[in-house]
Amino acid sequence: MKSHVIVGRGAAASKTALLLAEDGERVRMVSRSGGGPDHPLVDKVAADATDTDRLTELTEGADTLFTTAAPPYHRWPEQFPILSASLLGAARRTGAAYVMLGNLYGYGPVNGPITPDLPLAATGPKGRARARVWEEAAASEVKVTEVRAAQFYGAGAFSVFSLMVQRQVLDGRLALVPQELDVPHSYSAIGDTARTLVAASRDEQAYGRAWHVPTSTLPVRELAGRLAALAGAPEPRMEELTERDLTLLAFTEPFWAELHEELTMPGRPFVVDYSETEKVLGVSATPVDDVLAEVLSR
Repeated sequence: MKSHVIVGRGAAASKTALLLAEDGERVRMVSRSGGGPDHPLVDKVAADATDTDRLTELTEGADTLFTTAAPPYHRWPEQFPILSASLLGAARRTGAAYVMLGNLYGYGPVNGPITPDLPLAATGPKGRARARVWEEAAASEVKVTEVRAAQFYGAGAFSVFSLMVQRQVLDGRLALVPQELDVPHSYSAIGDTARTLVAASRDEQAYGRAWHVPTSTLPVRELAGRLAALAGAPEPRMEELTERDLTLLAFTEPFWAELHEELTMPGRPFVVDYSETEKVLGVSATPVDDVLAEVLSR
Protein backbone atom coordinates (compact mmCIF):
# COMPACT_ATOMS: atom_id res chain seq x y z
CA MET A 1 0.00 0.00 0.00
CA LYS A 2 1.36 3.42 -0.96
CA SER A 3 1.62 6.09 1.70
CA HIS A 4 1.89 9.84 1.57
CA VAL A 5 2.45 12.84 3.81
CA ILE A 6 0.54 16.08 3.19
CA VAL A 7 1.69 19.24 4.97
CA GLY A 8 -1.30 21.54 5.35
CA ARG A 9 -4.93 21.17 6.37
CA GLY A 10 -6.84 23.58 4.10
CA ALA A 11 -9.37 22.72 1.41
CA ALA A 12 -6.79 21.65 -1.20
CA ALA A 13 -4.91 19.51 1.32
CA SER A 14 -8.08 17.86 2.59
CA LYS A 15 -9.42 17.13 -0.89
CA THR A 16 -6.06 15.69 -1.94
CA ALA A 17 -5.99 13.47 1.15
CA LEU A 18 -9.47 12.14 0.40
CA LEU A 19 -8.66 11.42 -3.25
CA LEU A 20 -5.64 9.37 -2.20
CA ALA A 21 -7.46 7.61 0.64
CA GLU A 22 -10.41 6.74 -1.56
CA ASP A 23 -7.93 4.96 -3.84
CA GLY A 24 -6.81 2.85 -0.89
CA GLU A 25 -3.60 4.75 -0.12
CA ARG A 26 -2.53 5.82 3.36
CA VAL A 27 -2.21 9.53 4.12
CA ARG A 28 -0.64 11.37 7.03
CA MET A 29 -1.73 15.01 7.28
CA VAL A 30 0.63 17.30 9.18
CA SER A 31 -0.35 20.75 10.44
CA ARG A 32 0.03 22.83 13.58
CA SER A 33 -3.58 22.13 14.55
CA GLY A 34 -3.66 18.49 13.49
CA GLY A 35 -6.79 19.08 11.41
CA GLY A 36 -8.06 17.31 8.33
CA PRO A 37 -10.89 15.14 7.02
CA ASP A 38 -12.14 12.03 8.78
CA HIS A 39 -11.28 8.83 6.90
CA PRO A 40 -9.92 5.47 8.10
CA LEU A 41 -6.82 5.87 5.94
CA VAL A 42 -6.11 9.49 6.94
CA ASP A 43 -3.91 9.99 10.00
CA LYS A 44 -3.90 13.55 11.37
CA VAL A 45 -0.82 14.75 13.24
CA ALA A 46 -0.22 18.06 15.02
CA ALA A 47 3.35 19.15 14.30
CA ASP A 48 5.38 22.15 13.17
CA ALA A 49 6.59 21.56 9.60
CA THR A 50 9.52 23.94 10.14
CA ASP A 51 10.96 21.35 12.56
CA THR A 52 12.94 19.37 9.98
CA ASP A 53 13.81 16.50 12.31
CA ARG A 54 10.17 15.97 13.28
CA LEU A 55 8.96 16.31 9.70
CA THR A 56 11.60 13.82 8.55
CA GLU A 57 10.42 11.36 11.19
CA LEU A 58 6.81 11.75 10.01
CA THR A 59 7.79 11.39 6.33
CA GLU A 60 10.05 8.34 6.71
CA GLY A 61 8.78 5.52 4.52
CA ALA A 62 6.32 7.69 2.55
CA ASP A 63 6.22 7.54 -1.22
CA THR A 64 5.33 11.22 -1.59
CA LEU A 65 5.60 14.41 0.43
CA PHE A 66 2.96 16.94 -0.64
CA THR A 67 2.91 20.51 0.61
CA THR A 68 -0.03 22.88 0.37
CA ALA A 69 1.09 24.99 3.34
CA ALA A 70 2.00 28.67 3.36
CA PRO A 71 2.90 31.19 6.07
CA PRO A 72 0.60 34.16 6.81
CA TYR A 73 0.19 36.21 3.63
CA HIS A 74 2.06 39.28 4.87
CA ARG A 75 4.96 37.16 6.20
CA TRP A 76 5.84 35.24 3.02
CA PRO A 77 9.24 36.88 2.39
CA GLU A 78 10.46 36.13 5.92
CA GLN A 79 8.85 32.76 6.61
CA PHE A 80 8.59 30.94 3.28
CA PRO A 81 12.37 30.29 3.12
CA ILE A 82 12.24 28.65 6.56
CA LEU A 83 9.25 26.45 5.75
CA SER A 84 10.49 25.46 2.29
CA ALA A 85 13.98 24.60 3.57
CA SER A 86 12.46 22.22 6.10
CA LEU A 87 10.21 20.57 3.53
CA LEU A 88 13.03 20.17 1.05
CA GLY A 89 15.27 18.83 3.80
CA ALA A 90 12.71 16.18 4.79
CA ALA A 91 12.28 15.10 1.17
CA ARG A 92 16.06 14.90 0.72
CA ARG A 93 16.59 12.85 3.89
CA THR A 94 13.77 10.38 3.24
CA GLY A 95 13.91 10.05 -0.56
CA ALA A 96 10.21 10.81 -0.88
CA ALA A 97 9.01 12.40 -4.11
CA TYR A 98 8.15 16.04 -3.42
CA VAL A 99 4.98 17.62 -4.84
CA MET A 100 4.52 21.34 -4.18
CA LEU A 101 1.37 23.40 -4.49
CA GLY A 102 2.37 26.85 -5.75
CA ASN A 103 0.67 29.75 -7.44
CA LEU A 104 1.29 32.22 -10.27
CA TYR A 105 2.91 35.06 -8.31
CA GLY A 106 6.41 34.06 -9.38
CA TYR A 107 5.82 35.01 -13.01
CA GLY A 108 5.20 38.67 -12.25
CA PRO A 109 3.17 40.74 -14.75
CA VAL A 110 2.63 38.81 -17.98
CA ASN A 111 1.43 40.13 -21.33
CA GLY A 112 -0.61 37.30 -22.83
CA PRO A 113 -1.52 33.77 -21.66
CA ILE A 114 0.52 32.44 -18.73
CA THR A 115 2.31 29.23 -19.70
CA PRO A 116 4.38 27.08 -17.31
CA ASP A 117 7.57 27.58 -19.31
CA LEU A 118 7.62 31.36 -18.77
CA PRO A 119 10.51 32.73 -16.70
CA LEU A 120 9.85 33.49 -13.04
CA ALA A 121 10.38 37.23 -13.41
CA ALA A 122 8.53 38.64 -10.41
CA THR A 123 10.22 41.61 -8.74
CA GLY A 124 7.87 42.03 -5.76
CA PRO A 125 8.71 40.36 -2.42
CA LYS A 126 5.87 37.80 -2.42
CA GLY A 127 6.42 36.81 -6.04
CA ARG A 128 10.16 36.43 -5.50
CA ALA A 129 9.54 34.39 -2.35
CA ARG A 130 7.37 31.94 -4.29
CA ALA A 131 9.85 31.82 -7.17
CA ARG A 132 12.78 31.05 -4.86
CA VAL A 133 10.90 28.15 -3.28
CA TRP A 134 10.66 26.48 -6.68
CA GLU A 135 14.11 27.47 -7.90
CA GLU A 136 15.80 25.96 -4.85
CA ALA A 137 13.78 22.76 -5.05
CA ALA A 138 14.37 22.39 -8.79
CA ALA A 139 18.12 22.87 -8.32
CA SER A 140 18.29 20.15 -5.66
CA GLU A 141 18.73 16.42 -6.18
CA VAL A 142 15.18 15.80 -4.92
CA LYS A 143 12.52 14.36 -7.25
CA VAL A 144 10.18 17.35 -7.35
CA THR A 145 7.33 18.97 -9.25
CA GLU A 146 5.21 22.06 -8.64
CA VAL A 147 1.51 22.44 -9.38
CA ARG A 148 0.60 26.12 -9.79
CA ALA A 149 -2.96 27.27 -9.17
CA ALA A 150 -4.73 30.50 -10.05
CA GLN A 151 -7.07 32.23 -7.60
CA PHE A 152 -9.08 29.56 -5.80
CA TYR A 153 -12.83 29.19 -5.89
CA GLY A 154 -15.14 26.39 -4.84
CA ALA A 155 -16.15 24.68 -1.61
CA GLY A 156 -13.69 25.51 1.16
CA ALA A 157 -11.67 28.00 -0.91
CA PHE A 158 -9.87 30.81 0.90
CA SER A 159 -9.32 33.59 -1.63
CA VAL A 160 -10.30 37.08 -2.70
CA PHE A 161 -13.38 35.65 -4.39
CA SER A 162 -14.53 33.54 -1.44
CA LEU A 163 -13.86 36.24 1.15
CA MET A 164 -14.77 39.43 -0.69
CA VAL A 165 -17.36 38.35 -3.26
CA GLN A 166 -18.99 35.03 -2.46
CA ARG A 167 -20.19 35.89 1.04
CA GLN A 168 -21.43 39.32 0.01
CA VAL A 169 -23.33 38.02 -3.04
CA LEU A 170 -25.10 35.33 -1.04
CA ASP A 171 -26.01 37.87 1.66
CA GLY A 172 -27.18 40.48 -0.87
CA ARG A 173 -24.48 42.95 0.23
CA LEU A 174 -22.17 45.20 -1.78
CA ALA A 175 -18.95 43.44 -2.82
CA LEU A 176 -15.78 45.56 -2.96
CA VAL A 177 -13.25 43.77 -5.15
CA PRO A 178 -9.51 44.48 -5.70
CA GLN A 179 -9.62 43.55 -9.39
CA GLU A 180 -11.31 44.84 -12.53
CA LEU A 181 -14.89 43.65 -12.64
CA ASP A 182 -15.31 43.04 -16.38
CA VAL A 183 -11.86 41.81 -17.46
CA PRO A 184 -11.45 38.01 -17.86
CA HIS A 185 -9.61 36.35 -14.98
CA SER A 186 -8.63 32.70 -14.48
CA TYR A 187 -9.82 30.73 -11.43
CA SER A 188 -8.82 27.27 -10.20
CA ALA A 189 -11.38 25.07 -8.47
CA ILE A 190 -10.30 23.35 -5.27
CA GLY A 191 -11.25 19.94 -6.65
CA ASP A 192 -9.27 20.47 -9.85
CA THR A 193 -6.27 21.58 -7.79
CA ALA A 194 -6.35 18.36 -5.77
CA ARG A 195 -6.80 16.21 -8.87
CA THR A 196 -3.81 17.88 -10.50
CA LEU A 197 -1.66 17.32 -7.41
CA VAL A 198 -2.54 13.63 -7.38
CA ALA A 199 -2.08 13.20 -11.13
CA ALA A 200 1.32 14.91 -11.05
CA SER A 201 2.47 12.75 -8.16
CA ARG A 202 1.71 9.58 -10.12
CA ASP A 203 3.25 10.52 -13.48
CA GLU A 204 7.01 10.25 -13.91
CA GLN A 205 6.81 12.83 -16.73
CA ALA A 206 5.58 15.40 -14.22
CA TYR A 207 8.78 15.64 -12.21
CA GLY A 208 11.43 18.26 -12.82
CA ARG A 209 9.00 20.93 -14.02
CA ALA A 210 5.85 22.87 -13.16
CA TRP A 211 2.22 22.34 -14.20
CA HIS A 212 -0.81 24.61 -14.20
CA VAL A 213 -4.05 23.64 -12.52
CA PRO A 214 -6.92 23.78 -15.06
CA THR A 215 -8.88 27.01 -14.85
CA SER A 216 -12.11 28.67 -15.87
CA THR A 217 -11.63 32.18 -17.23
CA LEU A 218 -14.35 34.79 -16.93
CA PRO A 219 -14.83 38.27 -15.41
CA VAL A 220 -15.47 38.34 -11.67
CA ARG A 221 -18.78 40.12 -12.28
CA GLU A 222 -19.95 37.18 -14.42
CA LEU A 223 -18.71 34.63 -11.88
CA ALA A 224 -20.60 36.45 -9.13
CA GLY A 225 -23.70 36.65 -11.32
CA ARG A 226 -23.66 32.92 -11.95
CA LEU A 227 -23.35 32.25 -8.23
CA ALA A 228 -26.28 34.56 -7.51
CA ALA A 229 -28.43 32.93 -10.20
CA LEU A 230 -27.78 29.44 -8.84
CA ALA A 231 -28.55 30.60 -5.30
CA GLY A 232 -31.66 32.56 -6.25
CA ALA A 233 -30.00 35.67 -4.81
CA PRO A 234 -30.42 39.25 -6.10
CA GLU A 235 -28.19 40.48 -8.90
CA PRO A 236 -24.78 41.22 -7.36
CA ARG A 237 -23.82 44.76 -6.41
CA MET A 238 -20.10 45.21 -6.98
CA GLU A 239 -17.50 47.99 -6.99
CA GLU A 240 -13.79 47.90 -7.73
CA LEU A 241 -11.29 48.77 -5.01
CA THR A 242 -8.67 51.14 -6.37
CA GLU A 243 -5.00 51.34 -5.40
CA ARG A 244 -5.87 54.41 -3.35
CA ASP A 245 -8.55 52.43 -1.51
CA LEU A 246 -6.03 49.69 -0.73
CA THR A 247 -3.53 52.25 0.55
CA LEU A 248 -6.08 53.68 2.96
CA LEU A 249 -7.23 50.23 4.10
CA ALA A 250 -3.61 49.25 4.77
CA PHE A 251 -3.63 51.63 7.72
CA THR A 252 -6.19 49.35 9.39
CA GLU A 253 -4.84 45.88 8.48
CA PRO A 254 -1.50 44.74 6.92
CA PHE A 255 -3.29 42.34 4.55
CA TRP A 256 -4.55 45.17 2.35
CA ALA A 257 -1.06 46.52 1.66
CA GLU A 258 -0.03 43.10 0.36
CA LEU A 259 -2.58 43.19 -2.45
CA HIS A 260 -0.77 45.98 -4.32
CA GLU A 261 1.88 43.59 -5.61
CA GLU A 262 -0.65 41.23 -7.15
CA LEU A 263 -2.88 43.71 -8.99
CA THR A 264 -2.94 42.75 -12.67
CA MET A 265 -2.08 45.20 -15.44
CA PRO A 266 -5.09 47.47 -16.08
CA GLY A 267 -7.37 46.32 -18.88
CA ARG A 268 -5.45 43.12 -19.59
CA PRO A 269 -7.00 39.69 -19.11
CA PHE A 270 -5.32 37.33 -16.66
CA VAL A 271 -5.44 34.04 -18.54
CA VAL A 272 -3.79 30.74 -17.58
CA ASP A 273 -2.79 28.20 -20.24
CA TYR A 274 -3.25 24.69 -18.81
CA SER A 275 -3.23 22.76 -22.11
CA GLU A 276 -0.22 20.64 -21.13
CA THR A 277 -1.89 19.57 -17.88
CA GLU A 278 -4.94 18.46 -19.84
CA LYS A 279 -2.89 16.65 -22.48
CA VAL A 280 -0.27 14.95 -20.28
CA LEU A 281 -1.90 14.59 -16.85
CA GLY A 282 -5.47 14.16 -18.08
CA VAL A 283 -7.02 16.77 -15.80
CA SER A 284 -9.59 19.24 -17.17
CA ALA A 285 -11.47 22.13 -15.61
CA THR A 286 -14.74 21.34 -13.87
CA PRO A 287 -17.65 23.38 -15.32
CA VAL A 288 -18.12 26.65 -13.41
CA ASP A 289 -21.74 26.00 -12.42
CA ASP A 290 -20.81 22.57 -11.00
CA VAL A 291 -18.13 24.17 -8.82
CA LEU A 292 -20.51 26.87 -7.61
CA ALA A 293 -23.26 24.34 -6.96
CA GLU A 294 -20.90 22.49 -4.62
CA VAL A 295 -20.32 25.75 -2.74
CA LEU A 296 -24.06 26.14 -2.24
CA SER A 297 -24.50 22.52 -1.13
CA ARG A 298 -22.22 22.99 1.89
